[in-house]
Amino acid sequence: MKNYLILLFFSFTSLFAGTINIATAANVSYAIHALINEFHKQHPDTNIQITLGSSGKLTAQIQNGAPYDVFLSADMKYPNALYKSAFAITQPLIYAKGALAMLSTKQRDFSKGIAIVTDKDIRRVAIANPKSAPYGKAAVEALKNAKLYEKIKNKLIYAESASQALAYSITAADLGFIAKSALFSPKMKAYKKGINYAEVDPDLYTPISQGVVLLKHAKKSADAKAFYRFILSKEAKAIFTKYGYQLP
Repeated sequence: MKNYLILLFFSFTSLFAGTINIATAANVSYAIHALINEFHKQHPDTNIQITLGSSGKLTAQIQNGAPYDVFLSADMKYPNALYKSAFAITQPLIYAKGALAMLSTKQRDFSKGIAIVTDKDIRRVAIANPKSAPYGKAAVEALKNAKLYEKIKNKLIYAESASQALAYSITAADLGFIAKSALFSPKMKAYKKGINYAEVDPDLYTPISQGVVLLKHAKKSADAKAFYRFILSKEAKAIFTKYGYQLP
């Protein structure tokens, strides 16, 4: 699928299984398998199709008729817009609060905080597209509040989503602004706090309140409604906490 959307499909053998389509902000990709596994303890026969992407691009797809049932956004802006335009049938609720981190594959002096971006040997800095990805917007806001944006804006390389910003941070950039949740992926065990990564001072950016809505396509879907309720459950909240999110 174009626009850097990633499609995941969880299939099961039940002949009578229902299928639900979930549009998910890319930063949730690191926790999504744990969430699916927990959901299936109570709903083992439900097929779940996940589309990952930036919140802005997923919203555009929903507005253009994509048959998604539940939308997990990286901020409240997009589900609020969908609710106001009747694409969503539930009022947006916060399911978790995300945080921003900096990552480098090389050893860095993160005691400098965000000012590390001005180091001469950091020539390329990856961020998600601030026009469509809330984590990119938060990164730009943090840089501007730290009075660093104008100094390093020519270093910035833009990814389409939080997950692609992570990929760029590892392969194409000297440092990247990523979703903190990515650091809890098993694939990230090689990277060490204070050496390869550090959290961005939360006082530098607006809290990333992530919102969920049930979409109009799911109006008659009991399975979709069950998944929506699950995302707001204590079981899901425990998983989000495990992956570095704060609770609303």
